[in-house]
Amino acid sequence: MIRTVKQLELKRKRVLIRVDFNVPLQNGLVADDFRIRSALPTINYCLDEGASLILMSHLGRPGGMIKQELSLIPVGETLSDLLEMPIKFSEDCVSDDAIDVSRNLMPGEVHLLENLRFHAGETSNDSRLARKLSRHSSLYVNDAFGTAHRAHASNVKVALSSNDKVAGLLMEKEYHYLHQAVTNPKRPLTVILGGAKIGTKLSMIRRFLREADNILIGGGMAFTFLKAQGITVGKSLVEDKMIDTAKGILEKSANSRARLKLPLDFVVAETVPSALSTGEKSRDDLGEDEAGVDIGERTAVQFKKVIDRSATVIWNGPMGIFEVEAFSHGTEAMANTIAEATSRGATTILGGGDTAAAVRKFRHHKKMSHISTGGGSSLALLSGGDLPAIEALEVN
Repeated sequence: MIRTVKQLELKRKRVLIRVDFNVPLQNGLVADDFRIRSALPTINYCLDEGASLILMSHLGRPGGMIKQELSLIPVGETLSDLLEMPIKFSEDCVSDDAIDVSRNLMPGEVHLLENLRFHAGETSNDSRLARKLSRHSSLYVNDAFGTAHRAHASNVKVALSSNDKVAGLLMEKEYHYLHQAVTNPKRPLTVILGGAKIGTKLSMIRRFLREADNILIGGGMAFTFLKAQGITVGKSLVEDKMIDTAKGILEKSANSRARLKLPLDFVVAETVPSALSTGEKSRDDLGEDEAGVDIGERTAVQFKKVIDRSATVIWNGPMGIFEVEAFSHGTEAMANTIAEATSRGATTILGGGDTAAAVRKFRHHKKMSHISTGGGSSLALLSGGDLPAIEALEVN
């Protein structure tokens, strides 16, 4: 059983919260504040209940070294703007000065700690670092779903050594949607998979062959399946090492619950850098010098028919190179179709950073039931894998 922050008495308490502020920076500023905004419900709830907060997060992969370009200072500035209040900041997450700031916080104050990964002990799940972090407060909330699949000092060892350990509102929401999607979904359940590689989604594919009603595959990974069927894919992206695996999946799908569908046609280009489409072609007509860069219109229509009959839709991975305008229409069509499904009452769940970025690009991010903040964590949960950070919160 996992307790949540709403089960705690917070008035005049100091609360140590693990958040996921691993956001993209550009020219020293936060380029996308989605993850920061996603943490606001827990932060505001605690403040409204009269607590003072110590927030800790990682940013990037500094490898245990101090790298100023990965400082959380820009994140603190964005958070301050969103909260419409000043916040305190410490340049070292476990220094004596940082601990003193935390212990002297007044109710309603917020203290942001510097990048956890400036200490090598964070990613090695070091007990000593965890004990130092616990000095900020023995009351611990984990709201960083994006790191739940990792066993790190700030989300596992700290939880195990805390007197009170609970999930934040975002963690609770993520677990509810993603766990429910595979254990008790409204049916028909349709899973849409895209992106470049089969390997990262292999466990998910195998599980949903048993659990889903439909699996729709687009993006670069579709070409590995097509090549496994003996279809010429030209210069399209292919994982040659995964050809045999793709063959095995296709063979297994013939006797599985889920109906697996591959694209019927593609937008093609002679070179990706040109950002110019040369038209649409059937999957059987790709030339040796052509590359598929997006699903075609026939495929988008076929996928829409399946989605329109679905009560639950899970989408992970774009249908093409959506960052390029000429190669983005298939992904946009999926975003439109899934937004329409939400409006008619379907449960729609999106996972993966690229998928979330695409939906925001097409301005449909407020039209989905749930957009996960965790790529690896959402894949792990949907695939039936372990989430060490959630296990550390469990109370027997």
